[in-house]
Amino acid sequence: MSRSPRDVVEDVRRMVAGEGILFGDLFAEDGVLRYPFAPPGTPRELAGRDTIRKYHGKASTARSMLEMEGVDMLVRDTDDPEVVVVEIEHHGHSHAIGGPYRFRAIGVVRVRDGEIVEYDDYMDPIAQAALFGRTRDLAQALGAA
Repeated sequence: MSRSPRDVVEDVRRMVAGEGILFGDLFAEDGVLRYPFAPPGTPRELAGRDTIRKYHGKASTARSMLEMEGVDMLVRDTDDPEVVVVEIEHHGHSHAIGGPYRFRAIGVVRVRDGEIVEYDDYMDPIAQAALFGRTRDLAQALGAA
């Protein structure tokens, strides 16, 4: 039996929490990951499991800047049985800002045959830059764009 969209986004929550799940492994071979609010210098779309694995393998070093204390998730079903809307929020301590943080993102996730075929990840680029102490870099990138 194939895993449901709710089962798959629970693995996304576990990945965010650092429980040994690799994000790219959750995608279909031709799956697509989109960042509609991507800041300059960040891809808006990653196509294919291997591309997603490679990108997120490099991006995982930012995680060492955080001490996560918890990851909460709220899943909403849609009228399409393949699609869920998921709200994931993690919180803890950011070494970059030297204090507590909360970070929330919304995902619209399409799962087919137990694998993600489309994931639209809506993150606030200003909050993300602040979380990692990179607001100056974001401002410079926006000024150059």
